[in-house]
Amino acid sequence: MAKAFASQGDMSEKKTSFTEVGEGLWAFTAEGDPNSGVIIGDDSVMVVEAQATPRLANKVIEEIRKVTDKPITHLALTHYHAVRVLGASAYGAQQVIMSDAARAMVVERGQEDWDSEFQRFPRLFEGHESIPGLTFPTTTFSDRTTVYLGKRRVDIMHLGRAHTAGDAVIWVPDEQVMFTGDIVEYHSACYCGDGHFNDWGETLDNIAWFEPESIAPGRGDALVGPEMVSRAIENTRDFVESTYKPVEKVAAKGGTLKDAWDAVREVCDPKFADYAIYEHCLPFNVARAYDEARGIDTPRIWTAERDMEMWDALQG
Repeated sequence: MAKAFASQGDMSEKKTSFTEVGEGLWAFTAEGDPNSGVIIGDDSVMVVEAQATPRLANKVIEEIRKVTDKPITHLALTHYHAVRVLGASAYGAQQVIMSDAARAMVVERGQEDWDSEFQRFPRLFEGHESIPGLTFPTTTFSDRTTVYLGKRRVDIMHLGRAHTAGDAVIWVPDEQVMFTGDIVEYHSACYCGDGHFNDWGETLDNIAWFEPESIAPGRGDALVGPEMVSRAIENTRDFVESTYKPVEKVAAKGGTLKDAWDAVREVCDPKFADYAIYEHCLPFNVARAYDEARGIDTPRIWTAERDMEMWDALQG
């Protein structure tokens, strides 16, 4: 019998932190669990990333209320994944913002992703019974949109495919701070199961072009200062390339998914084995890289059933 996914046995509570990354800008982080961001304007608040359930979202709200009593009016979601969006109802936001592509992915594969993620990583769905259903945006955009929280300008942009086809970043120009979602991680494995490996590096370049003073990444510690930002961007680039290049070689020779798995482990284990959620991400990363290397541009939909078929194949 195949062993369980690493994430199914990960039930340890993570310590949360609430770090100021710019004036009125905060990163809620949790030792490799999904992060959220907070943007405090003159008269209202925008939250970036909802968390997986309303109960977990309330942990973010508790931290917000320690620093401001302004109403939460906007919720920006960088992509469609269940662990990022299903806690949205807790905030009572007037606007829920996603890219057009991210909304389309909710329609196409949102329920399947929810079922898949819940099976793989049950700890991240604490209080799942309080989720009212799939999260849909009230507002969408194609390339970019701007929200004003009083005088504070917030730009929400699609800078390219990376973690998903619909990734958004949130840029606060008055402090040169960016909320990147899972395009950038810090000492946490990138989940690439819905990724676009060949586009990811250019999207990282597009982020670097803004010369952020700080970044609130999708997972891992807040990145405060240009040096830490640069290090994290290059570390993310190394992770993505180190995953894809061995698979590309295997696929070119007609090798199997199991061959690709072995090749990636040989390259990545020495560098990234101690990263948060590394073992959880690895099988999905290899499977997606194997598909992309064989010319499958649109990531196949993960379902609870497909998860187990892939995992059985890798157990060999």
